[in-house]
Parts: sequence; C-alpha cells; structure tokens
Amino acid sequence: MKPAEINLKWNALQQRIAEEFDNEKPDVKVMLFLIGVQELGQGPKKFSKRQKEELMHIATCKLFSMIGFYELEGLDQDGWPHWKLVKTIPNYTLLEQEMLMKSLIVSYFEELDVS
Repeated sequence: MKPAEINLKWNALQQRIAEEFDNEKPDVKVMLFLIGVQELGQGPKKFSKRQKEELMHIATCKLFSMIGFYELEGLDQDGWPHWKLVKTIPNYTLLEQEMLMKSLIVSYFEELDVS
C-alpha cells in the first residue's frame, strides 16, 4: 500500500474503533494494546502496567509475524503467547516504522473483518 492509502485506511479504522469505545481516536499504542488483548484471548480485564507493555509486545510480534519476522513459539503456563525472532528486522526510519505499523494494524483488523 502507498502511504496515502495506508493513512486513509488508518483514519477509517481509528474512527470505527473510536465509535466502539470512548470516541477518542486511538493512537498506535492503543491499537497495539487492543491487538495484544485480542491475541491473549482472555477477554477484557484489569492489567498491570507491566502486563500492558507485554500485551503491546505480543501485538508487535503478531504483526511482524504477518510479514515473516516472528514465529509463535507457544503459550506459557498462564496462556500468554511467546514469540521468537526468525529474521532480522531492518533499520527503518521513523516514518517507515510508522507507516509499516499502521499498514500492519490495518491488515490485522481487515483479517478480523473489523475495518
């Protein structure tokens, strides 16, 4: 996808998610948190600050697994997924990182048929 198309789809996704929650457009971090909760599969509940960071890590690994950088190793005794890096991630510029994350998040939600 081209940056303009990514931004268009990203804005539409943000609007849809905002309507579902508190009418605030979620940023990338909030989207990562939501994906992490989805991937954990334990439903909404209270999470500690550390768990929220871990959920965002789970989401990042899930998104990067979609393009071959991570692979799911399995679940721990508490049901939390663990990933392993299988291919070195290139050094992207900040703009490239932002576009890639938005593109992957859009693709993730499209696969869930949410967007």
